[in-house]
Amino acid sequence: MHPLPMTQFQFDSNWIIYADAHLIVANKPSGLLSVPGRGPDKQECLLSHLMTDFPDAKIVHRLDMDTSGLMVVARSAEVHRHLSRQFQERQTKKRYYAVCAGKPSLESGYINLPMRCDWERRPLQMIDFKQGKGALTHWKVLEQYVDSFLVELSPVTGRSHQLRLHMKSLGHPILGDNLYADSDSLRQSNRLMLHAKFLSFIHPITNQSLTFDCPADF
Repeated sequence: MHPLPMTQFQFDSNWIIYADAHLIVANKPSGLLSVPGRGPDKQECLLSHLMTDFPDAKIVHRLDMDTSGLMVVARSAEVHRHLSRQFQERQTKKRYYAVCAGKPSLESGYINLPMRCDWERRPLQMIDFKQGKGALTHWKVLEQYVDSFLVELSPVTGRSHQLRLHMKSLGHPILGDNLYADSDSLRQSNRLMLHAKFLSFIHPITNQSLTFDCPADF
Protein backbone atom coordinates (compact mmCIF):
# COMPACT_ATOMS: atom_id res chain seq x y z
CA MET A 1 0.00 0.00 0.00
CA HIS A 2 1.25 3.49 -0.84
CA PRO A 3 2.27 5.65 2.11
CA LEU A 4 -0.17 8.35 3.13
CA PRO A 5 0.60 11.88 1.94
CA MET A 6 1.28 14.65 4.43
CA THR A 7 -1.54 14.47 6.97
CA GLN A 8 -3.22 16.94 9.27
CA PHE A 9 -4.37 14.26 11.75
CA GLN A 10 -2.25 11.84 13.71
CA PHE A 11 -4.08 8.53 13.82
CA ASP A 12 -5.14 7.62 17.34
CA SER A 13 -6.01 4.01 18.18
CA ASN A 14 -8.71 5.42 20.49
CA TRP A 15 -10.65 6.29 17.33
CA ILE A 16 -11.46 2.58 17.10
CA ILE A 17 -14.43 1.90 19.36
CA TYR A 18 -15.00 -1.67 18.19
CA ALA A 19 -13.52 -4.00 15.58
CA ASP A 20 -13.98 -7.61 14.56
CA ALA A 21 -13.35 -9.63 11.40
CA HIS A 22 -16.43 -8.14 9.74
CA LEU A 23 -16.75 -4.47 10.69
CA ILE A 24 -15.26 -1.49 12.53
CA VAL A 25 -16.95 1.21 14.57
CA ALA A 26 -14.89 4.41 14.74
CA ASN A 27 -15.20 7.81 16.39
CA LYS A 28 -14.35 10.26 13.60
CA PRO A 29 -12.78 13.53 14.77
CA SER A 30 -14.21 16.88 13.70
CA GLY A 31 -12.38 18.32 10.69
CA LEU A 32 -11.59 14.97 9.07
CA LEU A 33 -13.34 13.87 5.88
CA SER A 34 -15.15 10.52 5.90
CA VAL A 35 -13.94 9.58 2.40
CA PRO A 36 -11.47 11.18 -0.04
CA GLY A 37 -12.57 14.36 -1.75
CA ARG A 38 -11.55 15.83 -5.09
CA GLY A 39 -7.95 16.93 -5.41
CA PRO A 40 -4.68 15.83 -3.81
CA ASP A 41 -5.26 18.03 -0.76
CA LYS A 42 -8.44 16.14 0.14
CA GLN A 43 -7.15 12.57 0.18
CA GLU A 44 -6.73 12.36 3.95
CA CYS A 45 -9.89 10.96 5.52
CA LEU A 46 -11.11 8.46 8.08
CA LEU A 47 -10.99 5.73 5.42
CA SER A 48 -7.36 6.47 4.48
CA HIS A 49 -6.32 6.24 8.14
CA LEU A 50 -8.29 3.04 8.76
CA MET A 51 -6.89 1.34 5.65
CA THR A 52 -3.39 1.38 7.14
CA ASP A 53 -4.49 -1.33 9.61
CA PHE A 54 -7.68 -2.45 7.85
CA PRO A 55 -6.98 -2.51 4.07
CA ASP A 56 -10.39 -4.15 3.49
CA ALA A 57 -12.31 -1.21 5.03
CA LYS A 58 -15.39 -0.02 3.09
CA ILE A 59 -17.36 3.09 4.05
CA VAL A 60 -21.08 2.43 4.63
CA HIS A 61 -22.30 5.93 5.51
CA ARG A 62 -20.74 9.35 6.00
CA LEU A 63 -20.56 12.21 8.44
CA ASP A 64 -19.87 15.79 7.38
CA MET A 65 -16.20 16.70 7.66
CA ASP A 66 -16.90 19.02 10.60
CA THR A 67 -19.18 16.56 12.44
CA SER A 68 -17.52 14.20 14.90
CA GLY A 69 -18.74 10.85 16.11
CA LEU A 70 -19.68 7.28 15.39
CA MET A 71 -19.38 5.60 12.01
CA VAL A 72 -19.63 1.90 11.15
CA VAL A 73 -17.26 0.63 8.45
CA ALA A 74 -17.64 -2.72 6.67
CA ARG A 75 -14.78 -5.16 6.01
CA SER A 76 -16.35 -7.16 3.18
CA ALA A 77 -18.73 -6.64 0.27
CA GLU A 78 -21.36 -8.82 1.95
CA VAL A 79 -21.26 -6.87 5.22
CA HIS A 80 -21.29 -3.60 3.26
CA ARG A 81 -24.48 -4.67 1.46
CA HIS A 82 -26.23 -5.69 4.67
CA LEU A 83 -25.28 -2.53 6.56
CA SER A 84 -26.14 -0.27 3.61
CA ARG A 85 -29.59 -1.85 3.45
CA GLN A 86 -30.12 -1.20 7.16
CA PHE A 87 -29.37 2.49 6.67
CA GLN A 88 -31.51 2.73 3.53
CA GLU A 89 -34.46 1.02 5.22
CA ARG A 90 -34.03 3.11 8.40
CA GLN A 91 -33.42 0.09 10.59
CA THR A 92 -30.48 1.74 12.33
CA LYS A 93 -30.90 4.09 15.28
CA LYS A 94 -28.87 7.30 15.41
CA ARG A 95 -28.77 10.13 17.91
CA TYR A 96 -26.64 13.25 17.83
CA TYR A 97 -25.73 15.89 20.40
CA ALA A 98 -25.45 19.53 19.35
CA VAL A 99 -25.02 22.90 21.01
CA CYS A 100 -27.30 25.46 19.38
CA ALA A 101 -27.81 29.20 19.72
CA GLY A 102 -30.64 30.80 21.67
CA LYS A 103 -33.39 29.68 24.03
CA PRO A 104 -36.11 27.47 22.53
CA SER A 105 -39.66 28.04 23.76
CA LEU A 106 -40.38 24.30 23.83
CA GLU A 107 -38.55 21.40 25.47
CA SER A 108 -38.90 19.08 22.49
CA GLY A 109 -40.49 18.73 19.09
CA TYR A 110 -39.87 17.70 15.52
CA ILE A 111 -38.89 19.38 12.27
CA ASN A 112 -40.51 18.06 9.10
CA LEU A 113 -39.11 20.17 6.24
CA PRO A 114 -38.27 18.75 2.78
CA MET A 115 -34.77 19.45 1.47
CA ARG A 116 -32.74 19.50 -1.71
CA CYS A 117 -29.36 20.71 -2.88
CA ASP A 118 -29.06 24.46 -3.49
CA TRP A 119 -27.34 23.92 -6.84
CA GLU A 120 -26.17 27.51 -7.26
CA ARG A 121 -24.56 27.50 -3.81
CA ARG A 122 -23.31 23.91 -3.48
CA PRO A 123 -22.65 22.21 -1.09
CA LEU A 124 -25.42 24.14 0.71
CA GLN A 125 -28.83 22.53 1.01
CA MET A 126 -32.17 24.33 1.06
CA ILE A 127 -35.77 23.84 2.13
CA ASP A 128 -38.00 23.23 -0.89
CA PHE A 129 -41.64 22.18 -0.49
CA LYS A 130 -42.04 21.42 -4.21
CA GLN A 131 -38.87 19.59 -5.22
CA GLY A 132 -37.32 18.67 -1.88
CA LYS A 133 -37.16 15.15 -0.43
CA GLY A 134 -38.82 14.47 2.89
CA ALA A 135 -36.66 15.14 5.94
CA LEU A 136 -37.71 14.54 9.55
CA THR A 137 -35.78 15.30 12.73
CA HIS A 138 -36.89 14.86 16.35
CA TRP A 139 -35.23 17.11 18.94
CA LYS A 140 -35.12 17.33 22.73
CA VAL A 141 -33.43 19.97 24.91
CA LEU A 142 -31.06 18.41 27.44
CA GLU A 143 -29.58 21.51 29.07
CA GLN A 144 -30.09 25.27 28.74
CA TYR A 145 -27.06 27.55 28.98
CA VAL A 146 -27.02 31.36 29.06
CA ASP A 147 -27.38 31.95 25.31
CA SER A 148 -27.22 28.41 23.94
CA PHE A 149 -28.49 24.91 24.71
CA LEU A 150 -27.51 21.26 24.44
CA VAL A 151 -29.96 19.30 22.30
CA GLU A 152 -30.39 15.65 21.36
CA LEU A 153 -31.23 15.22 17.68
CA SER A 154 -32.74 12.02 16.28
CA PRO A 155 -32.94 12.06 12.48
CA VAL A 156 -35.51 9.74 10.93
CA THR A 157 -34.18 10.45 7.42
CA GLY A 158 -30.54 10.97 6.49
CA ARG A 159 -30.37 13.93 4.13
CA SER A 160 -27.11 15.77 3.59
CA HIS A 161 -26.76 18.59 6.17
CA GLN A 162 -30.20 17.68 7.55
CA LEU A 163 -29.51 18.49 11.20
CA ARG A 164 -27.61 21.66 10.39
CA LEU A 165 -30.30 23.06 8.09
CA HIS A 166 -33.21 21.92 10.26
CA MET A 167 -31.83 23.62 13.37
CA LYS A 168 -31.16 26.80 11.40
CA SER A 169 -34.74 26.64 10.10
CA LEU A 170 -35.96 26.34 13.69
CA GLY A 171 -34.12 29.59 14.45
CA HIS A 172 -31.38 27.92 16.49
CA PRO A 173 -28.29 27.30 14.32
CA ILE A 174 -25.60 24.94 15.58
CA LEU A 175 -22.65 26.84 17.03
CA GLY A 176 -19.56 26.90 14.83
CA ASP A 177 -21.51 26.01 11.67
CA ASN A 178 -19.59 27.67 8.83
CA LEU A 179 -22.36 26.97 6.31
CA TYR A 180 -25.63 27.81 8.07
CA ALA A 181 -24.94 29.81 11.26
CA ASP A 182 -25.12 33.58 11.53
CA SER A 183 -21.82 35.35 12.27
CA ASP A 184 -22.44 35.51 16.03
CA SER A 185 -23.28 31.80 16.33
CA LEU A 186 -20.30 30.94 14.14
CA ARG A 187 -17.91 32.90 16.38
CA GLN A 188 -19.04 31.11 19.54
CA SER A 189 -17.14 27.92 18.68
CA ASN A 190 -14.01 27.06 16.72
CA ARG A 191 -15.63 23.79 15.56
CA LEU A 192 -19.07 22.61 14.52
CA MET A 193 -20.78 21.60 17.75
CA LEU A 194 -22.38 18.48 16.33
CA HIS A 195 -21.49 14.93 17.38
CA ALA A 196 -22.88 11.53 16.37
CA LYS A 197 -23.18 10.12 19.87
CA PHE A 198 -25.34 6.99 19.58
CA LEU A 199 -25.50 4.28 16.93
CA SER A 200 -27.36 0.97 16.96
CA PHE A 201 -27.61 -1.67 14.22
CA ILE A 202 -27.80 -5.43 13.63
CA HIS A 203 -24.50 -7.24 13.06
CA PRO A 204 -24.84 -8.68 9.53
CA ILE A 205 -23.05 -11.94 10.37
CA THR A 206 -23.98 -12.72 13.98
CA ASN A 207 -27.44 -11.11 13.77
CA GLN A 208 -26.86 -9.58 17.20
CA SER A 209 -27.94 -6.05 18.04
CA LEU A 210 -24.92 -3.78 18.56
CA THR A 211 -25.26 -0.45 20.36
CA PHE A 212 -22.55 2.16 20.80
CA ASP A 213 -22.61 5.37 22.84
CA CYS A 214 -19.67 7.75 22.44
CA PRO A 215 -19.70 10.97 24.54
CA ALA A 216 -19.03 14.27 22.78
CA ASP A 217 -15.87 16.15 23.70
CA PHE A 218 -17.78 19.43 24.10
